[in-house]
Amino acid sequence: MENYSLDSIDLYLLDLLQADASLSNQALAAEVHVSPPTCLRRVKRLHELGLVERQVAILRPDALARLQGHGLTAFVEVTLDRQGAELLDAFEARATAEEGVQQCWRVTPGPDFMLVVHTPDMPGYLALTQRLFTGDANVRNVKAFFGVKRAKFDTRVPIARGD
Repeated sequence: MENYSLDSIDLYLLDLLQADASLSNQALAAEVHVSPPTCLRRVKRLHELGLVERQVAILRPDALARLQGHGLTAFVEVTLDRQGAELLDAFEARATAEEGVQQCWRVTPGPDFMLVVHTPDMPGYLALTQRLFTGDANVRNVKAFFGVKRAKFDTRVPIARGD
């Protein structure tokens, strides 16, 4: 990664892939005005450099909830009693192992962690909190905020393409 710089075509490809990773190589090549083999090499290099973490389908929780029943999203602040590196790592490992934890961020200042949690319902949230917080003597404070309406959600990282 150190010896590779990104040019405007690489940045454009990253931007296009963020918007729709299902675009064919031919469609990408046509959009960035390079040949399909060149485009394929560039996209492969972007993956090898670790710039593309993974490609996934992004589901709409509200639509899924209508088909499966409820759906609860919580934004949870977690403050630990002691913040030694090994204790932070231990809590992080437990949080990231929980299927209901969609995102886990170490933050500062304030709480030690911010979690984005999605569970089917309040009993599911309660079960997650009992596994994650109640059994950990190092968890000092937990503060949860419950989502009532998602006004915006995006996974894109802003890319300055310079064009």
